[in-house]
Amino acid sequence: MQQPKKTYTLQEATKKLEAYCAYQERSHQEVRQKLETMNMIPEAVDMIIIHLLEHNFLNEERFAKAYVSGKFNIKKWGKSRLTYQLKQKGVSKANINRAIEAISDKEYMKVFNDLTDKKALSIKEPDKLKKKRKFIDYFLRLGWESYLVYDRANELIK
Repeated sequence: MQQPKKTYTLQEATKKLEAYCAYQERSHQEVRQKLETMNMIPEAVDMIIIHLLEHNFLNEERFAKAYVSGKFNIKKWGKSRLTYQLKQKGVSKANINRAIEAISDKEYMKVFNDLTDKKALSIKEPDKLKKKRKFIDYFLRLGWESYLVYDRANELIK
């Protein structure tokens, strides 16, 4: 026998989503999905999202900046990957651009150069072409711009 699905009143769902958003920055899409998994009707979903926006629990620009900052500083993702991931999360182009611009060019290049130096030393491949291929694939996967990756590969692996 199947358990009946839990239902929430508008107030219960609102409180639950306030806690959900207070715990960590969320995108509008994540909040909408959470409400859908709670089996809320579309009208209630819209009312709760409006409440969260009005009370500053939900802020797309703040989410984008926090996401970019975290993924850049911890996972060392490049701008291409950050942009792609934010698009996947339904963030507007304007907010994506503002978040990406928050990374200074000087810091961006410093992280890239430090990362490439370490990676070039860590690849244990005697064949220069294979080594270069591994190096390039790794940094393209992290979302670093191809012109930077290719230039750096040619500079470090000879």
